[in-house]
Amino acid sequence: MLVARSIALFIVAALFEIGGAWLVWQGICEHKGWIWIGAGVIALGLYGVVATFQSDDNFGRILAAYGGIFVAGSIAWGMVADGYRPDRFDVIGALVCLAGMAVIMYAPRAH
Repeated sequence: MLVARSIALFIVAALFEIGGAWLVWQGICEHKGWIWIGAGVIALGLYGVVATFQSDDNFGRILAAYGGIFVAGSIAWGMVADGYRPDRFDVIGALVCLAGMAVIMYAPRAH
């Protein structure tokens, strides 16, 4: 159950971080304005809050493991929001990152 909760938290964090960055991008690069930028900044802040709910107390481990989620999530976000079509190397790279995340976060450790 802890792994399922952890994965859910990583997914929520990814939605806030990637979504927040995308909103800032839209506000600046697509000239959608300060409301989009402000919403992005709020979402980015919420990402930081969500990350604190992970059961592991090691910030470095959480952030490193989240990197794998970020890579895969960014590709997925691009597909949905911007019509991006990843090639096989994008997919392989994302899978490698997710495997790395699983090792960092869920490998059995002696306590």
